[in-house]
Amino acid sequence: MADKKKHTIIMSGATGFVGSHLRQRFEKEGWEVIAVDRKALSMEADELAGKMAGGDVVVNLAGAPIISRWSKEYKKVLYDSRIKVTEKLVQACGKMDAKPGLFISTSAVGYYADQGTHSEGNYVKADGFLGDLASDWEQAALGAEDLGLRTVIFRFGIVMGKDGGALKKMLLPFKLGLGGTIGSGDQGFSWIHIEDLIRAYFRAINDPAFSGVYNLTSPEPTTNRGLTKALGRALCRPTLLRVPGFVLRLQFGEGAGTLTGGQKVLPERLLQSGFDFVFSDIESAVKDCVS
Repeated sequence: MADKKKHTIIMSGATGFVGSHLRQRFEKEGWEVIAVDRKALSMEADELAGKMAGGDVVVNLAGAPIISRWSKEYKKVLYDSRIKVTEKLVQACGKMDAKPGLFISTSAVGYYADQGTHSEGNYVKADGFLGDLASDWEQAALGAEDLGLRTVIFRFGIVMGKDGGALKKMLLPFKLGLGGTIGSGDQGFSWIHIEDLIRAYFRAINDPAFSGVYNLTSPEPTTNRGLTKALGRALCRPTLLRVPGFVLRLQFGEGAGTLTGGQKVLPERLLQSGFDFVFSDIESAVKDCVS
């Protein structure tokens, strides 16, 4: 998976679901991980640069949970935890005596509109808060390019894994036979298994040709109904119930759109690079995650 070079990884969001998996795998390779936590991110850029000294790869995963009620105050939390954090990391990179060679930042498929099927080169950007949030997040990360750093932006689909993420929150009602589609169930569901996500990060670190924006999604997007049926089959439970959109809007307000909407996204650039997915279809991914 990795070359023989020993890397030192500067990582924000190291304690989250994705970050903890990546950190474990990096350390298994014998690489050092410098975790940049909230306290470190509150430092001035000069001081943060000192903490990051020695790092040759930045992995930026910071960001407050998107599924919540979007008050005016929480929208600011979402924005600052993504854009402000990314800007601070870029500023600190610029002040390091020996700059990292690679900056890998996160974005999301919320960048794309709910309608149609999107790739990196053929897409319609989403209107509204989510699309603007992702766009601003990416623009902040591209500041690393201006410093001469090779820059990769991964637009995440929903990350599937055994011990965290969205799937963990869904499992209990499904195990109780209370699982079902959200709204119409026709909304796109673009996803990636945590194992393929990790492999994509190693590929980005080890392959100097990797640069720019990549969709981090399976080549076989499904729908909310497709996910629901796959979970029901894997757990041998019924999936007859439906969660009406208005119920979610009562709970989450504008933030309900992250559940009632969805995108169909293809990882065109990963496929063009020759990347092989271990988990391409939702059935195999779900079966692995609930086994």
